[in-house]
Order: sequence, then structure tokens, then C-alpha cells
Amino acid sequence: MKRKLITLFIALGAVFSLYAQEDSLRATRYVMRSTMAGVGHSNVFETYLSPLEYSGTEVRFMHESMRMTRMLGGNVSGQSLFQINASYNKNISQTAEMYAGLVNWSYALHYQFRMNDDKLKILVGPMLDLNGGVVYNRRNSNNPAQAKAYGGLGASGMVIYKFHIARYPLTVRYQANLPLLGVMFSPEYGESYYEIFSLGNGGRNVLFTSLQNNPSLRQMVTLDFPIRNVVMRVGYVCDIQQAKVNNLKSHTYSHDFMIGFVRNLYLLRGKKRISMPLNSLLAYETICVYCIYCFVRTSDF
Repeated sequence: MKRKLITLFIALGAVFSLYAQEDSLRATRYVMRSTMAGVGHSNVFETYLSPLEYSGTEVRFMHESMRMTRMLGGNVSGQSLFQINASYNKNISQTAEMYAGLVNWSYALHYQFRMNDDKLKILVGPMLDLNGGVVYNRRNSNNPAQAKAYGGLGASGMVIYKFHIARYPLTVRYQANLPLLGVMFSPEYGESYYEIFSLGNGGRNVLFTSLQNNPSLRQMVTLDFPIRNVVMRVGYVCDIQQAKVNNLKSHTYSHDFMIGFVRNLYLLRGKKRISMPLNSLLAYETICVYCIYCFVRTSDF
């Protein structure tokens, strides 16, 4: 009798332990990763190189990783977003060419507000945003290029909604990243890079930025849908980057259509990861509960 009670308590402890492991797995080891590539239109304006606007075709690559953390009771998720865009542009008379490229990495912490049985999620939180790139004008000889280096802190928001159309699962998402405070490198008006780096005659080349002199906004809309065992993602990116520093104006307006795929992973130990359904642990729990049930039925207390 005593041995049977001890065995029953051990089995119950195993079930509760599995539940705790599942909660921990969902909270910190469930990782969503997506990769997308796309093409679209860009408009580039850089008064350091030319008083004219240039427009053309842009290509973009984007990689995203998102997972839950243990902060604030497990209600905060971390998002790492890396993207590269490059464009080939011409002026309105088609007589000059300009190349532009930018690398962006951002990391945001979002607090998740869950509604309607997790079908609707609203995420808000702070963001770190870093950018580096170059704009090159083939027509210029003295100042052919302008370096882009800026970054700072901002706010990030996201809305995720899950729904069905005729039992077909879909997930739509909207995200906006708004930089608020940061720093930016820029030559002064009429100042060459030779004066800055070779002669050492640089002036105010590192400046603080805010919404007043760097009003920028990155927006993204995506739709996830499964095709057999693969989750596909299509999206639209609207990237507005603007600056007015050192009497120089610049902007890059990008509109890109993206396509890619989504992978849902579980990180087990170290760098090991496995793609597995979320209810795998529930299967083990069901087996344990069934064993306890059989034990109680056959035991004589």
C-alpha cells in the first residue's frame, strides 16, 4: 500500500514536471525564423551628390528571428531583424546613374497583449536600430559617394491576427518601427572626405538626431499561409528614410514586395534545434496520465 502511494506521487510529479518543461519550452525555446527576398521601386535624393532626385529598381533581402523571453512573466518577445537593400537609379532625364545600398539591423523587445484567445496580439516596446551604407553617383568626380552611418533608439509596434477562411489558417501581421533619438555621421556642406580623413579638417561630422531632423519610418505587412508542410510568407515593405543635417538633405523611399518562408523551431541544447509540433510534449503527458489512470483502476487502496 505504501509503495503504491509513493509510486502514484512520483507519477504525478512527472506529469507536473512535463507541464513545467512545456511552459519553459514555449516561453524561451520556441523560435520563429523567416527569410524573404523581394523587388520594388526606390527614390533616392542626396544633395551632397546632386540636387536631383533619382529613381529606379531596388532589391531587398530580409531575415527575421523572434522568440519569447522570461521578462515580465514571459510576456515579452525579442525580435532580431536584418535586412539589406540595393538599388540602381537614374535621374528624370535618364542621363545620370546613382547606386545606393544600405544594411540595417534592429532588435526590439515587445510586450505582448493577447486578446480573443490569442487570435489577436498587440506588441509594443523599445527598439535598437543600426544602419550603414553608401550612395554612389557615377557622374561626380570630386565627391562621387556619400557614406551612410546612423543609428539609435526608437519605438516598435506590431499587430498579429490569426484567422481562417474555409478552415484554411492564415496569419496577417503589421509592423512599424519609428526611430526617436540617435546619432548620424555626415560631412558638412561642401566638405570632402579627403578633408575629413586625410587632412584632418573635419568639422561637426557626428550629430544627434531626432524626429525633427531624421523623420523616418519602416513599415511591413505580411501574410503567412501553409502549403503542405511549408509556411509561406508574402509581404510589402515601405521604408522611409529621411535626414536634414549640416544643411544637407537626403531621403530614400522604398516600396518592395517580398516573398519567402517561415520556420518554427525548438532550441533543445546549445545550438541544437529541431522542427517539431508543439503538442509533442502533450503526447508524453497523455501517456503519463493514462498510466496513472490504469494504476488507480488496478490498485486496491
